[in-house]
Amino acid sequence: MRIHKKSTRILDKHDRHILRILQQEARISMRDLGERVGLSVSPCIERVKRMERDGVITGYYARIDPQALGMKLLMFVEISLQQKSALAVEHFRIEVLDIPQVQECHLVSGDFDFLVKARIHDMAEYRTLLEDLLLRLPGEAQSKSYIVIEEIKETFALSTDVL
Repeated sequence: MRIHKKSTRILDKHDRHILRILQQEARISMRDLGERVGLSVSPCIERVKRMERDGVITGYYARIDPQALGMKLLMFVEISLQQKSALAVEHFRIEVLDIPQVQECHLVSGDFDFLVKARIHDMAEYRTLLEDLLLRLPGEAQSKSYIVIEEIKETFALSTDVL
């Protein structure tokens, strides 16, 4: 895992414009990116490299349609730990990192402890996943699952507007 230093530099309008474009078109050429943001190629490249170095840009990836891999079901699972200790939370965190179907896992405040997002092939895999999540926990746990009927909006893009 690459550790980035946190930038204290404020992102200006060119940086934000670059980020907005790269979130939608990560494979754009630096020449085209520079033209679109009103910079020559060298300053554009330098800004992108600085934002990568500072950890503002954390990576580039291919976004894959889950249906193409047969992952027909999207589900969210609320997990409530019976045992509320730092050790129990850390144990669950370590275990959930090893479950490939889990795309996201968040420790949250409220009526439950974790919110898990997973993509799976079918209901048989759902049962296995749920058993894996619960059996890996120390002590007892409760869960509440939600199967998504229709995805209305899903994006990883962040607003680059200044508030």
